Amino acid sequence: MLKTLASRNLDLKALLERGFALAIDSNYLVVRDIPYLDAAGQVQRAALVGKLVLEDQERVRPDDHTMFWSGSHPFGLDGQAIRGLGAGAANLVLSDKSSDVAVQHRFSHKLKTKGEFRAYVDHVEKIDSYVSMISGPAMERFGVDPYTFRDCEEENPNTVFKLRDTLTSRAEITDLAKRFENDVVAVIGLGGTGAYVLDFMVKTPVREIRGFDADNFFVHNAFRSPGRLDVGKEVELRRPKAEVYLKRYENFRNGLTIKPLFIDESSTAELEAVTFAFVCVDKGSSRKRIFDLLIAMNIPFIDVGMGLNRKAGLISGTVRTTYFPQGSGQSVRDKGYAPETDPVDDVYKTNIQIAEVNALNAAFAVLRFKQLRGFYVGPASSNQLLLTLDNLSLLDPDED
Repeated sequence: MLKTLASRNLDLKALLERGFALAIDSNYLVVRDIPYLDAAGQVQRAALVGKLVLEDQERVRPDDHTMFWSGSHPFGLDGQAIRGLGAGAANLVLSDKSSDVAVQHRFSHKLKTKGEFRAYVDHVEKIDSYVSMISGPAMERFGVDPYTFRDCEEENPNTVFKLRDTLTSRAEITDLAKRFENDVVAVIGLGGTGAYVLDFMVKTPVREIRGFDADNFFVHNAFRSPGRLDVGKEVELRRPKAEVYLKRYENFRNGLTIKPLFIDESSTAELEAVTFAFVCVDKGSSRKRIFDLLIAMNIPFIDVGMGLNRKAGLISGTVRTTYFPQGSGQSVRDKGYAPETDPVDDVYKTNIQIAEVNALNAAFAVLRFKQLRGFYVGPASSNQLLLTLDNLSLLDPDED
């Protein structure tokens, strides 16, 4: 990745040609072998780490005026800590490829021209500015420099996303994102809520996603489906949902399969190696058969549902998120949170679904999944959550 970016960005190329020990890790530019004086006046070496902004898949620029630093605070020739770095303690977790870079500080150094602060024009100006401040004393006292020409190992190519995950690095949550790397997730049902669950999971760095829905994509689906509707030459309407959604997301990530199948007790092979599932169906009879399979295979899962109705002329109702843990799914099932039968008069039922409520239902489900993986703070023991639209209150029937 570094060589590719250097071929497209003259500033990175210039830094390499001058001998800086560069690497790209989790969308950060890592500059190793930067010399500095420690508190005892001895020369040490550490790394500068700067966040990258990818303008597209080939061009990058510095994020802002700050940089992370893996060493102790640098000192000057006068034995005093170098001023003007706006030092603050910081922690940044990079990939295993950069296990030698333990960030301790975040520096803030702005350039000033004619009395006004300005942004760095490129990486050359930014790195040179920081190196001048940090390394200047060590270079003068010991004759050292940062130009080691060391070929540092780069990060592994991203095997999940087909484009670089700049969101994770910008938010500085690379270590948390790794908690999904071994997950194989099934999304069963791609209706209103299931489509949003799929959209959220496509952008989550799980290893594999398997989607299932045997229905076709009609106009009403377009009104509660994320993304644009393709009405061009290859229209989406009346095509299988599996085909529509696979085409919609296939340029975004690897490890995505979507099949036009109903899941029932005979679908064991389809769910082999699945570590978590989302059940997003609206028929109780279908839900029952899916539950039978998931519990028999000891796969943890979340079932979603909502019941909307018109109350005094306005829409009211609840949004449900039910978690069935591995090993105790049947005990949660026995509480009857999720309906597993179809009402006799179901044919006359008005099935109200609205995009924002579908998206809300999906967001609760995905948020709950991420809580369980330790990404978000949350109650690990909660199995049933209900959101009432009447007053937007969240209820947990498991609480005393």
